[in-house]
Amino acid sequence: MSILIVLLCIVILILLITWGKVNAFLAFLIVSLLAGLLLKLPAEKIMSAVQQGMGDTLGSLVSIICLGAMLGKLVAESGAAQKIATVLMHAFGVRYLQWALMITGFIIGIPLFYGVGFVLMVPLIFSVVYQYKLPAVYIGLPMLAALSVTHGFLPPHPSPTALVTQFGASMGITLLYGLLIAIPAIIIAGPLFSKIVGNIKSEPLELFKPQAIDKTQLPGTANSFFTSLLPVFLLTATTVLNYFLKNNNSVKGVLALISEPALIMLVSVLVAAFTLGIGCGRSMKSVMAIYADAVKDVGMILLIIAGSGALKQVLTESGVSKQIASALETWPVHPLVLAWCMAGIIRICVGSATVAGLTTAGIIAPLLVKTSVNANLMVLSVGAGSLLFSHVNDAGFWLFKEYFNLSIKDTLKTWSVMETIVAVAGLVGVMILNSTIG
Repeated sequence: MSILIVLLCIVILILLITWGKVNAFLAFLIVSLLAGLLLKLPAEKIMSAVQQGMGDTLGSLVSIICLGAMLGKLVAESGAAQKIATVLMHAFGVRYLQWALMITGFIIGIPLFYGVGFVLMVPLIFSVVYQYKLPAVYIGLPMLAALSVTHGFLPPHPSPTALVTQFGASMGITLLYGLLIAIPAIIIAGPLFSKIVGNIKSEPLELFKPQAIDKTQLPGTANSFFTSLLPVFLLTATTVLNYFLKNNNSVKGVLALISEPALIMLVSVLVAAFTLGIGCGRSMKSVMAIYADAVKDVGMILLIIAGSGALKQVLTESGVSKQIASALETWPVHPLVLAWCMAGIIRICVGSATVAGLTTAGIIAPLLVKTSVNANLMVLSVGAGSLLFSHVNDAGFWLFKEYFNLSIKDTLKTWSVMETIVAVAGLVGVMILNSTIG
């Protein structure tokens, strides 16, 4: 009966967001309270569970997500993103422009949130389309596939970062595994798939013809690449150091400090303030204004994550999480595949990859305690599933349709299939890694 109540609550959550058009944060709170009542949690404990869940979930994430938003915003505002794209396009030449844009999307997608990255990169795609008279879908899909993969797979993006915390995974190892899985997924969903659908007629609206930053005002090449990728460099370096020096007691404490993702993001943001801010002629005041705007952009994302934490805590306090874990344990499906399917179903119903990933985490987390599944791979499996088949209930679907001026049918044939390829390729990559390291 308890499991049926949880399923009912998830259905209500989906209906509130899709049919009722209720904000996802409010929907999570309503369903959390309803779940507490239906699961017969003592009335006085329901609100304390909600508040504890919100606090525990946000406690370790606020700094990482806000600092990540600050870095991404400065990379965009300073012109570093445009500089990276220009350098790569010159390096690859006209023949391999797709690959240049794909790599640009991947590099820029690491610090930039998806919506910001999309709006920033689409004018760049159109500038190539106008300049070289190439099909917009053929040129655009590889870059957008790269942005989508970084959004779903790689920290410091909100969903994978929150999943790392909820599953007790390692940020650095998840990032390394995510990079290994992301590269083939992007290639299959980008350059290879775009050859099949690239000739679909698309006439980008003149409204979106780009106004580029003057080349003389762009930061240097090394500066742009270094600052954008600094979190990746630092997370990778500290993860490798931890692996080789894990038995060295004299440096264990120092390593524990410098490998903290929040500290790594703080260092990256401070370095960016000088390399892309003061070093490029901006005042510290203007850099801080950019950082302040960035935090406003992620306010609702943080609330949604808090709401998912509230639901997870209610399920934990009621004891139903252990019942679900015990029930799922008997299913003849590998836990990684099961988690991917759950995230995929919720994604198709709700439309939001973040909501799909976080809702799945609350259900699947207890299963990790009872199985030997690698927590880092579970993060990636849920992340991949949360990207499955974006369609009319997803804002990304409409962004692509309107910017590229496509019909709904053609958007389904291009965007929706691309997202599905990314999700399936991600699961395949997770299972291969699982069998390799298992």
